[in-house]
Amino acid sequence: MMKVETLVIHAGSHVDESTSAVVAPIVLSTTFERDHDGNYSKGYSYSRAGNPNRQALETVLARLEGGVQAAAFASGNAAGMTVFQSLKPGTHIIAPDDMYHGLRNQLKTLFAGILEFDFIDLNNDELLLATIKPNTGLIWIETPSNPLLKLTDIAKVAALARKHDIKVVCDNTFASPLGQQPLSLGADVVMHSTTKYLGGHSDLTGGALITAQDDEWWKKILNIQQMGGAIPAPTDCYWLARSIKTLPYRMRGHVHNAQLLAEYLEQHTQVEQVLYPGLASHPQHELAKQQMLSFGGMLSFMVAGGKDAAERVINKLQLFARATSLGGVESLIERRAAIEGPDTKTPQNLLRVSVGLEHIDDLIADMQNALNKA
Repeated sequence: MMKVETLVIHAGSHVDESTSAVVAPIVLSTTFERDHDGNYSKGYSYSRAGNPNRQALETVLARLEGGVQAAAFASGNAAGMTVFQSLKPGTHIIAPDDMYHGLRNQLKTLFAGILEFDFIDLNNDELLLATIKPNTGLIWIETPSNPLLKLTDIAKVAALARKHDIKVVCDNTFASPLGQQPLSLGADVVMHSTTKYLGGHSDLTGGALITAQDDEWWKKILNIQQMGGAIPAPTDCYWLARSIKTLPYRMRGHVHNAQLLAEYLEQHTQVEQVLYPGLASHPQHELAKQQMLSFGGMLSFMVAGGKDAAERVINKLQLFARATSLGGVESLIERRAAIEGPDTKTPQNLLRVSVGLEHIDDLIADMQNALNKA
C-alpha cells in the first residue's frame, strides 16, 4: 500500500511520451484528432468531455479519498449542484441545519419547487429517523461543519441511510482527505471545494466529487459534468494537481498551528468559547478522535463583548487577512455571520479562522496583541 506522501506525487503522473518530460505538459487543445477509422484511440475527443490534465487530477483525487473515480468541477458549488441536479424531481433531501450557506442557498433558491429538503440536527437520531420520507433520496453530511465545527457521525448516518436505500454525500472540505476518509465510513460520494486545502494557495477555484462505486447514479453525475460543462480549465487542473503533491506536509503544519492557537485562545479571558475538534472541551471530541485522522486547520471562537468587540479584534490583527475562503498558506479570519446574511445561525461574535503556515509564535503574538487591545 503506497504511503500518502508517495501517492500524491505519483498517482496521475506520468512521463510524457512525446518529450520524455518528467512533468507532463498542460494540454490546452479544445479538440483532438480522430483516427482514420473515426475513433479516438487516445481517449480524448473534446475538452469538455475529457482532457489529459483533468484525467491526471481526477486520478489522484480518487486515490486520495479511496474511491474508484472522481469528477472535477469549476467550483465546489458546481460540484454540489451536480449532485442536486442528478436527483429526480420531487426527491427529498435531508441536510444539516448549519449546512454551508452557499449550498443551502442553492437548494432554497435554484431547487425550490424541484426538490424537497429539510435542514435538521443530524446528531439527533430520533429526529433524523422521523424526517425520513418515502421519497427521501439523499442525506447530505458536512463534518466538521462551517463555521460551527459540529461533527456528524458518518458511520452511524450511513448505516441508517443504507437501511432506507438513501444515498449519502459528505462534504469533506474542512477536514481534507488527509483528515478524514468518509467513503471508508460508509458514505457513497465525497465532495470537496478544491479551492481550499487541496489547492492550498488561494489562487484557483475548483470542486470535486469522488465515488465509492461506479454505479448508475455516478454515471448520471458524470453525464451532467460532461454535458453541463462546469469543468475546470486544463491550467487549473495542472496547478491543482501540482499543489496536491505538497498536501501531506502542508496539512501537518495547518493542524499543528490550529491546535496550538486553539489552546492559546481557550485560555484567554477575552474569549468566550473556542470551537476546534482537537480540544478536549469540544462537545464531540471523542467522535473526532474516532472518525478523524487529524483535527484540521480550521477553528472558530467567540469574542467576549459581542459583535463590536469581534470586529475590533479583526481590525487589530496584522497577520490574519480579513478575507473569505480557507485552506491557503496564509491565515485568514472573518466574522462569519456578516457573510452569511440575515438568516444565519452563526453567533454574531464568532470569528472563523483558517490557520495558515506562518510560524505559530508569530500568529499567537498577533492574536494576543489584537485581543488585548480590543
